[in-house]
Amino acid sequence: MWAVHRPSARSDRHPPPPFNAPAARRLRAALGLGPEHVAHTLRDSYGLPYVTPALVAAWERGAAAPSHPELSALAGVLWCSPGELVGRPRTLREHRVARGLAPEDVARTVGHELHAYLRMEETGQWRGTERQSAALARMLALSLADVITVTGREDRLAELLRSAATTRWQAYVRPVSKVAPLERRQLEGALHRLHRDYQGHMAATLSWGGGHGDAGDSGREFLDRIVEHFWTAVEDAAG
Repeated sequence: MWAVHRPSARSDRHPPPPFNAPAARRLRAALGLGPEHVAHTLRDSYGLPYVTPALVAAWERGAAAPSHPELSALAGVLWCSPGELVGRPRTLREHRVARGLAPEDVARTVGHELHAYLRMEETGQWRGTERQSAALARMLALSLADVITVTGREDRLAELLRSAATTRWQAYVRPVSKVAPLERRQLEGALHRLHRDYQGHMAATLSWGGGHGDAGDSGREFLDRIVEHFWTAVEDAAG
């Protein structure tokens, strides 16, 4: 029945923007539509004859991402703006695409050969100096959190934050500052909060009558999102 194939992604000049799969799923459910209804409308009203319910479901699982034309059409079906279906950029390429910049422009501004810069985008490994990193942050309007992510330091930050939350947080002020250079009082406040929230979360879980296994699961869930909790604590400490 579905003999028409999706056009190759290589025909798109630009890679698709980061797709917010949970938002697409939530908006569809709020309208009372199933994937089959979305696919039918995309085929009949938006000229995308290859779209199947399976493709819509793949978008919503994050197993595939819609192209620029598909994203615009999907927004029409879900009665939302395309921006509501776009997630926060995380990779260097996604940040560049979100700003509408050509790789040649970024490479020239930060002082890299084009082929070297494109290699960094492909591998996700930034090789720039501090000066080049600062130029990149200015050009792409990157926050400190974004800079740490696109330069490949987020895993190291997460490792340090987990240790700070589960042991003596004071011992991790200096190591964390080397990865995330923040004002000392702001950093101390954020780490103290992570430690307090984690310990409080564990204590509350036990007080509800859960076993140690329950507490362990709850604690692991907190630690899995430790970087997100950290940046929230940093913002609150700054305020």
